[in-house]
Amino acid sequence: MTPTDSAALNLAYNTDKDELRMPEYGRHVQSMIAYCLTIDDKQHRSKVAQSIIDVIGNLNPELRDNPDYHHKLWDHLHVMSDFMLDVESPFERPTRNGLATTPEQVPYPVTNMGKRYYGVIIKRAIETVSAMDESEDRDAMAYDLANQMKRAYLSWNKDHVADDIIWSDLKAMSDGVLGDNQERLSVTKGAISPTAPIRVRKKKKQPLYSKRSNKSPNRGSNRRGFQKRK
Repeated sequence: MTPTDSAALNLAYNTDKDELRMPEYGRHVQSMIAYCLTIDDKQHRSKVAQSIIDVIGNLNPELRDNPDYHHKLWDHLHVMSDFMLDVESPFERPTRNGLATTPEQVPYPVTNMGKRYYGVIIKRAIETVSAMDESEDRDAMAYDLANQMKRAYLSWNKDHVADDIIWSDLKAMSDGVLGDNQERLSVTKGAISPTAPIRVRKKKKQPLYSKRSNKSPNRGSNRRGFQKRK
């Protein structure tokens, strides 16, 4: 069908209409706002705008839980009117530049860690214990830290790890202040972490009956025996 034929049939396509500024509200709401802009009387125009607010509020009931629910609806109304709607609003009329400003970037803490599997909390704990004066309490805390480091190490790697590796890492992370104890650690396995790799968190399921077990049920025990007819 040629454009001339479609014009003769008076067919209207959305591609021939104005672009929707907020497509989630649809073409009908955009048409109501366009009609509202043509009203000369401000009082009547404000009543029509309030009716449009009620309509778009029913289209988005999930916004009612927000404390600034009505404020957002009025902002959406002004955006769809291309900021040309002059009505009596309970909120300050927004501007194009005011809504276009981007918020300031939130600074993200950047930490440089060589052994990430120990975590930032252990690193900070090592710094705190290292700043303490030499005493039995500091040695006891260093021993607890070494146990926690081994637990974190085994959470990511199920293979056996020697205690001297943990003590060596503790000494390196404390700049040589801690790690001279070299006492045997009490931790033998790590805790399963939800952020650990999948291969670590998966456990191999044990079979219900082993192949050579005498406890396996006899599949033919419940079968009814049949005798061959002579």
